[in-house]
Amino acid sequence: MKNNDINADIAIIGGTGSDIHLENADEVKIFTPFGNSSSKITIGDFKDKKIAYIPRHGKDHSIPPHNINFRANIWALKELGVKFVISTSAVGSLKAELSKGTFVIVDQYIDRTKKRGDTFFEGGQVCHIGQADPYCEYMRSLFYDSGKNLEIEICNGGTYVCIEGPRFSTRSESNMFRLLGGDIIGMTTYPEVVLAAEKEICYCCIAMITDLDVWAGNCPNCGIVAYKNECDKCGNLIQKLSVAVSEVMKTMEENTENLKKLLEMTIPKINTEKDCSCHHTLLNAIL
Repeated sequence: MKNNDINADIAIIGGTGSDIHLENADEVKIFTPFGNSSSKITIGDFKDKKIAYIPRHGKDHSIPPHNINFRANIWALKELGVKFVISTSAVGSLKAELSKGTFVIVDQYIDRTKKRGDTFFEGGQVCHIGQADPYCEYMRSLFYDSGKNLEIEICNGGTYVCIEGPRFSTRSESNMFRLLGGDIIGMTTYPEVVLAAEKEICYCCIAMITDLDVWAGNCPNCGIVAYKNECDKCGNLIQKLSVAVSEVMKTMEENTENLKKLLEMTIPKINTEKDCSCHHTLLNAIL
């Protein structure tokens, strides 16, 4: 199938819980200068919107975070005419008040990755893309309003620390990320967000908290506190908490229904004809 045979206005990049049912679905393979995307892209209809869906880690979840071909994924979506990208991400919490199961509509990131291709401008043209406010404010507001209407635990804004992976953090790293101002920690929003900006695509990240990373401990009297041997408040011994894949998957499965409801309520509200500022990010960015 040729690239221009089918188009979509909105794309979902994600995995568990974000694979909403699409009517009249078809799979397309888009050839990019950067190789293959994570999988073929499924395109179909959803409540009068044309949606493109791509599983970030591949259909069988076999691609680890550090090996995702982010450039191919975003390039392919742009070729399909996508103007709005909804990214779902499982993350750990770096704050006691952000508990498991909470959704965070991300507004900032801190890049701690090391070896990912994070620009389309490798030569010939120099682009200094602005990232002061990297996530689409229009879509962020829509998703937050839907979350409040659904009465699910949702936070409007949060700083996502993106690490290289695939390993989890040490306790020292986790504490450092808290000192840097991080609210949540994950492995996928970067460089998706900056690549979307280079293609002038609106990008929104819905982060689902699945664990408390490794900075935290559990005090039998005071609950979740920063881990140390004894609690500063009551003197009790603190139980260490750690991250396990089983915990992440369990929390994701428990919150799949809420994520689907959030997508189902919000996607019909997206005005695909809106002339968002995200669609003009290259203005004054290229030398």
